[in-house]
Amino acid sequence: MWHRLYYHLVWTTEARALLIDCKCVEFLCRYARDAAGHYRANVLEIGAVRSHVHLLFVAHPMTELSRLVGHIKGGASTVWNKDYAPTAGWKLKWASGYGLSTVAPRQIDSVRRYLRAQPFHHPSERIEGWKGDLARFETMRGPQGE
Repeated sequence: MWHRLYYHLVWTTEARALLIDCKCVEFLCRYARDAAGHYRANVLEIGAVRSHVHLLFVAHPMTELSRLVGHIKGGASTVWNKDYAPTAGWKLKWASGYGLSTVAPRQIDSVRRYLRAQPFHHPSERIEGWKGDLARFETMRGPQGE
């Protein structure tokens, strides 16, 4: 079956608190990609500032999007608060809800640029020390043709 279903997901910290730092965003990048793989989805790009996160991803038609988002948001805060919060000195709390929109294949490059430009759109919320996300794959196939 042929498909190209792209999505732009955005969510914020509780009360838009400036919580996300370099260590946290690097954790979120790893965690979101791992979680997406469990739902037949592939994260293509991540953009973030101290108060919110953007994901561009591609998903299979049978992907349960609400479960995927719940796993990424809820799972990330649970793992962060258990494994990282004691040394970081703060807990990761998300606001309820999220924004999710579809993206046409011809819009992928412009959405990627938008995600990469988040530190310029919100200069006071730039994450010090984070050089941004690494470009990822354009399709459901992974690095070894998985």
